Amino acid sequence: MAKRISLSIRIVEGKNLPAKDITGSSDPYCIVKVDNEPIIRTATVWKTLCPFWGEDYQVHVPPTFHSVAFEVLDEDALSRDDVIGKVCLTRETLASHPKGFSGWAHLTEVNPDEEVQGEIHLRLEVVPGTHSRLLRCSVLEARDLAPKDWNGTSDPFVRVRYKGRTQETSVVKKSCYPHWNETFEFELEDGATEALCVEAWDWDLVSRNDFLGKVVVNVQSLCAAQQEEGWFRLQPHQAKQRLRVEGNLGSLQLEVRLRDETVLPSSCYQPLVQLLCREVKLGSQGPGQLIQIIEETTSTECRQEVATSLLKLFLGQGLARDFLDLLFQLELSRTSEANTLFRSNSLASKSMESFLKVAGMRYLHSVLGPIIDKVFEEKKYVELDPSKVEVKDVGCSGLHRPQTETEVLEQSVQTLRAHLAALLSALRGSVRACPALVRATFRQLFRRVRERFPGAQHQHVPFIAVTSFLCLRFFSPAIMSPKLFHLRERHADARTSRTLLLLAKAVQSMGNMDTPVSRAKEAWMEPLQPTVRQGVAQLKDFITKLVDLEEEAPGPAELDLHPLSLHAPPVKEGPLFIHRTKGKGPLTSSSFKKLHFSLTTEALSFAKTPSSKKSALIKLANIRAAEKVEEKSFGSSHVMQVIYTDDAGRLQTAYLQCKCVNELNQWLSALRKVSVNNTGLLGSYHPGVFRGDKWSCCHQRDKTDLGCDKTRSRVTLQEWNDPIDHDLEAQLMYQHLLGVEAALRKKHLELCRDPEAGPKEVPEDSLAQLLHVLQELREAHGHSPGGLHLSEPCHFLQLQK
Repeated sequence: MAKRISLSIRIVEGKNLPAKDITGSSDPYCIVKVDNEPIIRTATVWKTLCPFWGEDYQVHVPPTFHSVAFEVLDEDALSRDDVIGKVCLTRETLASHPKGFSGWAHLTEVNPDEEVQGEIHLRLEVVPGTHSRLLRCSVLEARDLAPKDWNGTSDPFVRVRYKGRTQETSVVKKSCYPHWNETFEFELEDGATEALCVEAWDWDLVSRNDFLGKVVVNVQSLCAAQQEEGWFRLQPHQAKQRLRVEGNLGSLQLEVRLRDETVLPSSCYQPLVQLLCREVKLGSQGPGQLIQIIEETTSTECRQEVATSLLKLFLGQGLARDFLDLLFQLELSRTSEANTLFRSNSLASKSMESFLKVAGMRYLHSVLGPIIDKVFEEKKYVELDPSKVEVKDVGCSGLHRPQTETEVLEQSVQTLRAHLAALLSALRGSVRACPALVRATFRQLFRRVRERFPGAQHQHVPFIAVTSFLCLRFFSPAIMSPKLFHLRERHADARTSRTLLLLAKAVQSMGNMDTPVSRAKEAWMEPLQPTVRQGVAQLKDFITKLVDLEEEAPGPAELDLHPLSLHAPPVKEGPLFIHRTKGKGPLTSSSFKKLHFSLTTEALSFAKTPSSKKSALIKLANIRAAEKVEEKSFGSSHVMQVIYTDDAGRLQTAYLQCKCVNELNQWLSALRKVSVNNTGLLGSYHPGVFRGDKWSCCHQRDKTDLGCDKTRSRVTLQEWNDPIDHDLEAQLMYQHLLGVEAALRKKHLELCRDPEAGPKEVPEDSLAQLLHVLQELREAHGHSPGGLHLSEPCHFLQLQK
């Protein structure tokens, strides 16, 4: 039994942001922080006060998760980025929205005095004294305190207050992970009601001390418990929070959902999985009822989630092709007009979208990647709509002669023709590169549609069925928004976006087989029609080869899991800077050397270039932790450390520098996920470096010290090529079915009362079996100890706000 906690995040857009640049505009981007830890950075949207991002992320978080914050900043090339405002959603807020928080939230001011983070380790006791009982407070250490000084650290000390008396610890210089081990005692009277206040401060010689956070303890509860020791989360100074005027900093539209799932052992889900698998296998001989009933009882807003969970569940069972084939049959059975086929947001359409992203993303990158890169590199002005042509934007042609509108249009047509030719050439040569499972699924789709719509008048329909997914729902969206499909790290500027949009429109026209309906929408696309018509012929030839290419007969499981195998391709690869330790001198950023790294399920290796021979750096089984390094260590906030054991079993550390926060977190996620089952994973680490004779983070002198901060192995980003968590997908499917249980029972009663419904139409009463399985799973969850997070410290005394 395990906890799976994740955040589904969609950063939609902002509006009415304040202008931070002298031009009267801003260049906004958003940083997402989970418990004050930067996890995600959106792309910068240039020169706007109403940015649109439309970026989706899924973040796995630990059971101790408290809050997620969205900070909006204005990017500046020459100075420090300006902070615009932030939105903070606590775990309690998200838990109060079971279907997720969705809507506009006002940005509030980011006040450094109110930004607290970290935890403090206290030992609290009630002990006998000479005349009365004593309240003993031992301040042991703190971790992950907010850096308040210019050098990226703080000079923390602790102030303990009780009944008018105040005592302070010593000041620990330049550390966010201080150790004190100091004890204070206060006389405790019977029936005392005043709280004990423990405050952390950053000491400053010249200016006022900075507040770092506090813990307020209910002494009455402590008297009952007698003693308590543990890590306490620092809280902000509520009394100093000022009333903010909402709205003057703009707003942020967000969709955030917290999923807190208790995943049972695999055996508990077997009846549900076996029932659904049996239904799919029967459906291959004739559409079964159970999948159809699930679709009918699923609302439109939940259909994408259900489709993704079902698809992954059947991928794990080697039945993805059969599942999709069943959905094709259901869709075709209720479609009378060929031109409406797969145009709705049905379970079939949503499942195919998820399927292509899971099984075909690497293929999409190989086909589209070079074309998208060329569009971004050329930055040509492209426009086909005469009403939108701006001659001043295209510079000059010849000897300082401005281009005419006709010349702009002709040049734009040539540019788009070149991109389309490159795309079609890449597509024609990719038949065998297309994953086997994708080819097999498209082959089955082609055959089913051809059987349903035979005849010469419908000769285009099977091709359009394939292109409706491949072109309209996969390639075209990726061309229009390459950032969202991980083809680029940044959004395109206005000029490049227009080129991509026109290119995507041309691909859509080809996907529609250049039908009169698609041509009539925008007459100014007519100059591209000869190229589109040629493209349609080439596209049909590509699809014919794709669906005619027979495979050797692998088993279903092998066919399904091959595209998702992490053994053939690397899990993650790219250039990084590795630190080379030379002597005992200071560690600086100049000590890093650029190499090409590759992470597989066997090792983390490196080479001088992507094509050079690789050398193994760290065996995967030897990895013990992958964590961030605090900024002051190397003067960069994008450095990570990989802690591993060498051949002699001694702990070693490799320091790797990334170019941005997104790349840093992607590498950390990849390393954590591939090593999640390693033995001997560390629970703590040093976020600093061992410089001279002590750790830079906590100043401890023992190099083999276990560490001053907890590891964050549970914090990972969901990626399209992640291994499938079969038990989690079964749990998510169970949760959905539980939510529509009333509708399922109503449907079961209707089928039982229907005199025309025979037992053959509902094999062995599958719906009744499903309801029984749901009841068994409900009982299994009722017996599970799901209330207490074992990895979270448990305090019995009451903390006051």
